[in-house]
Amino acid sequence: MKVYETKVKKLAGTDYHEVHSRALTLYKDIKRKTKRRPYVRSAYFKKDKIFLDYFWQHLWGKNWRDRVRRLKYYPCALDLIKNSRGDPTSKQNPNNSAEILHRFAGITRTKELFFIQIKEDKKTDQKSLISIFPEK
Repeated sequence: MKVYETKVKKLAGTDYHEVHSRALTLYKDIKRKTKRRPYVRSAYFKKDKIFLDYFWQHLWGKNWRDRVRRLKYYPCALDLIKNSRGDPTSKQNPNNSAEILHRFAGITRTKELFFIQIKEDKKTDQKSLISIFPEK
């Protein structure tokens, strides 16, 4: 797996509301560009759409501290999705055989390793960002 070095910084701050408002601003900018589901285009998947709404649903299942930890990497994850051409580690979802999970690795400008997971539905060929998380 190749590690992509992002060109943007992760979000600063320790307070949930501070980090959440900045990440939500990035999301709203993307959401404003479409009438339907918000997405970004991926370089690795030949400019296919990667939908972002599932990530926000997934985030609400986490506790406050974990949400802050994951949201700090949101701008870096968007940059990784848009520009990374490196091969991810891909495997079939153990819970659902109709899905493939792709895990991409990235490094922030401050040399912190993080991962993103993208779920691909085999039948519809639809891809969604599931999760963003740092190494530890």
